[in-house]
Amino acid sequence: MRRKLVAGNWKMHGSLAENEALLSAVLAGMGDVKAGVAVCAPYPYLAQVQSLLAGSAIAWGAQNMSQHAKGAHTGEVSAGMLKDFGCTYVIVGHSERRAIYGESDTLVAMKFAAAQAAGLTPILCVGETLEERESGVTEAVVGRQLDAVIHACGVQSLAKSVVAYEPVWAIGTGKTATPEQAQAVHAFIREKIRAQDAGVADGLVIQYGGSVKANNAAELFSQPDIDGGLIGGASLSADEFLAICRAG
Repeated sequence: MRRKLVAGNWKMHGSLAENEALLSAVLAGMGDVKAGVAVCAPYPYLAQVQSLLAGSAIAWGAQNMSQHAKGAHTGEVSAGMLKDFGCTYVIVGHSERRAIYGESDTLVAMKFAAAQAAGLTPILCVGETLEERESGVTEAVVGRQLDAVIHACGVQSLAKSVVAYEPVWAIGTGKTATPEQAQAVHAFIREKIRAQDAGVADGLVIQYGGSVKANNAAELFSQPDIDGGLIGGASLSADEFLAICRAG
């Protein structure tokens, strides 16, 4: 039985004071949460997050990382550095990284491999734009993004990862894929992997990411192939985030 995982992606938000208030409130409300919970914070706050969450039921991670282990890469952060701050997870291939910063499927696969080599669990983001959905190529796009990792690292590598399906058209727009739309893509992802390794497919946690809110989380998470969520804006509100966590 797969355990639901709810991971907050703070994106470029937060301050020392805001983070402390948010995490204190989330920790105080975790008593009745059954799902796994994690927060992915901006790099400068990882030490603070580690200090506040150490020994708690909440894991933490980063939102991106370099594909390189070390070297002359000014401004970059390696997987080993993230491990130094107790990170469990790191998001790779978020649609904003792909669209705004030009990260290719190949580069995302390299980051995925580097994360696992350092002992991190990558949260691999896949998803289509509105234009791609309207063109009927959702499965082709998501399949291509998955194939880049499978070809580089092998299907077994997915056993030590999380996949997050994020329809790009539903991120920060207030639009959400219907539970049926989301479930259809989640089922496609699981069946694509099942064709290569049923055990990996059955155990793989596949999150939904795309304007998940307290008022739609339960319906989304009740779908058979949706195993929690990668939560953006709603993870910045303790009450909203906890309500989503409880839906898992």
